[in-house]
Amino acid sequence: MVVACSDGRLQEATDAFLSREFKINRYDRFYVPGGAGALASSGTDPLRAQQMCGECKYLVDLHAVRRVILLFHGPSAEGRIEAACADYRRKPPWANIPQLRAQQEADAVDLLKRRREFASDAGVLLFRCEVDAAGRISFVNLDPDSKLGSEKTFRGAVN
Repeated sequence: MVVACSDGRLQEATDAFLSREFKINRYDRFYVPGGAGALASSGTDPLRAQQMCGECKYLVDLHAVRRVILLFHGPSAEGRIEAACADYRRKPPWANIPQLRAQQEADAVDLLKRRREFASDAGVLLFRCEVDAAGRISFVNLDPDSKLGSEKTFRGAVN
């Protein structure tokens, strides 16, 4: 199952990434504003995160999902703030790009610690879909302990 933002600008690149890197063409989709960030309790609405975790866990259990791929999205370090996830623009509306990226990384660590709340016994992978200033998209692993290694960058299409 993939948990991703409902932002339509990234869906073709997400499908291409999943197909290329994981050979996944048909998969359960939990698309919600904020994507993986919607499961994180940071921000001003922790009840929303609790509800989203419950919905995700329901689908994982119902469909016997064995792997959950969590996707954040936003600007690369050299990108533009317009590429930021709207949910993260709401969580810390004052955040600049480095602060927004740092919050997503902190949320990724938190989600790994709380994985059973939304993924039961399924494996969890975390990525950020990054958009650079030219609109090029890449996927960066946010879990340094995963088998894929945190240094591996996955290239996508130009948006």
